[in-house]
Amino acid sequence: MILETDRLLLREMSLSDLDALLLVLGDAESMRYYPKPFDREMVEKWIDRHHRNYAQHGLGLWAMVLKATGEVIGDCGLVWQEVEGHQELEIGYHVRRDRQMQGYATEAAYTCQDYAFNVLGSDSVISLIRPENIPSRRVAEKNGLKIVRETLWRDIPHYIYAVQRSESKLFAKSNFLEAEKSKFKV
Repeated sequence: MILETDRLLLREMSLSDLDALLLVLGDAESMRYYPKPFDREMVEKWIDRHHRNYAQHGLGLWAMVLKATGEVIGDCGLVWQEVEGHQELEIGYHVRRDRQMQGYATEAAYTCQDYAFNVLGSDSVISLIRPENIPSRRVAEKNGLKIVRETLWRDIPHYIYAVQRSESKLFAKSNFLEAEKSKFKV
């Protein structure tokens, strides 16, 4: 396990997750903002890509697992992306269609943002989101990310959503807790 929320576990993907991830990444409706839905081979390559990310960077997209059932319902995590010639730490997420609109992506992405700022020490995180992808935009906005500009990423228009550590809800919460603790120090 990498991260835990009230309802979810985020852990490294494995080939045993292939069928569950195919239900997410292979769904035409869920993947309408991608060039095309993934087939079985593409999902296998997706898992392999993230295994390389785990080995090289210690992070990647992780399997999103419901604590209550142990069921894999998607993925969420942190990935280094080249954007306009710079390396940016991106929060990405995909949730199976029948589990969308239940707050799972927001919950998992918030936990990844916390991990990026408070464990990895990152100064900022981004999410690359197609302008027409309103559900993903809502997830980013709920977690305090704002559009900083539009870019062509992989030849497709994307908004770059971003939040700086100093502007994040997590930073404000952390500073408040530290200030409260200092009141009780002798």
